[in-house]
Amino acid sequence: MKVSIVTRSGKELVNGGIELNDSSNVADLQEAIYKRTKKFYPSRQRLTLPVQPGTKERPTVLSGRKSLKEYCDGNSDTLTVVFKDLGPQVSYRTLFFCEYLGPLIIYPIFYYFPVYKFFGYNEERVIHPVQTYACYYWCFHYFKRILETFFVHRFSHATSPISNVFRNCAYYWTFGAYIAYYVNHPLYTPVGDLQWKIGFGFGLLCQLSNFYCHILLKNLRGADGSGGYQIPKGFLFNIVTCANYTTEIYQWIGFNVATQTVAGYVFAVVAAGIMSNWALGKHRRLKKLFDGKDGKPKYPRRWVILPPFL
Repeated sequence: MKVSIVTRSGKELVNGGIELNDSSNVADLQEAIYKRTKKFYPSRQRLTLPVQPGTKERPTVLSGRKSLKEYCDGNSDTLTVVFKDLGPQVSYRTLFFCEYLGPLIIYPIFYYFPVYKFFGYNEERVIHPVQTYACYYWCFHYFKRILETFFVHRFSHATSPISNVFRNCAYYWTFGAYIAYYVNHPLYTPVGDLQWKIGFGFGLLCQLSNFYCHILLKNLRGADGSGGYQIPKGFLFNIVTCANYTTEIYQWIGFNVATQTVAGYVFAVVAAGIMSNWALGKHRRLKKLFDGKDGKPKYPRRWVILPPFL
């Protein structure tokens, strides 16, 4: 079969198109495009079916695992696809490792080293127990995240734009330094022993619950990231659509109950806002996909992310 590849402006990307076997899939086409262009490797490509000009219809994105024949009209042996360059890509594991490594390194610097001398505090610093446990808690969290990145998470998309590395690192690294500065500050005033013990205890329980939620999500996908959208079940997923985000937010609430800094609460609010937006989007997609029609199961009634509020 012959496949014509055009850009969104209508210009032909590969002159004369590409000839492929009738049994070829989209991944084969992407490899062929890379061989012909020498620039656009498969993860950098986004291939869609053409849409009529002036329509608001969203283009169909070609799935790498599907046969090209599935996108042809009838018994046609020709296919036209629209190419978009997604730009330089990095693997999600690289992205997550970079963004989590920063806070894991930055926070202990404020705890272990005399950095406050550079801010004009020359007196001997008294380290309170809550500051020590806050450092342990923080490092455990980000070390857990890195381990999950390499040994637990399965990604539906192999790569992410390289620009996300700079954006995400700026977010995590800046907040890491912001929180570490105030929690480890020489003038920091600790809360009562009972309060920080309750805060860290609750937060640790949420961290362990978060890990178990990630295990449940992992089991919904194949080793290659296949599996598509499925209804998550078990544990907190029986009552909350995005239980992994729920436990993530609540574990930061536990951290802030124990440490009581404005910086920590700002981070918790921002993170909760971001994850709530993701959760609402996922909840809508699952309800739309599993509508109880055409033999599909109906998505059960659940909280979205923050019971009893949302």
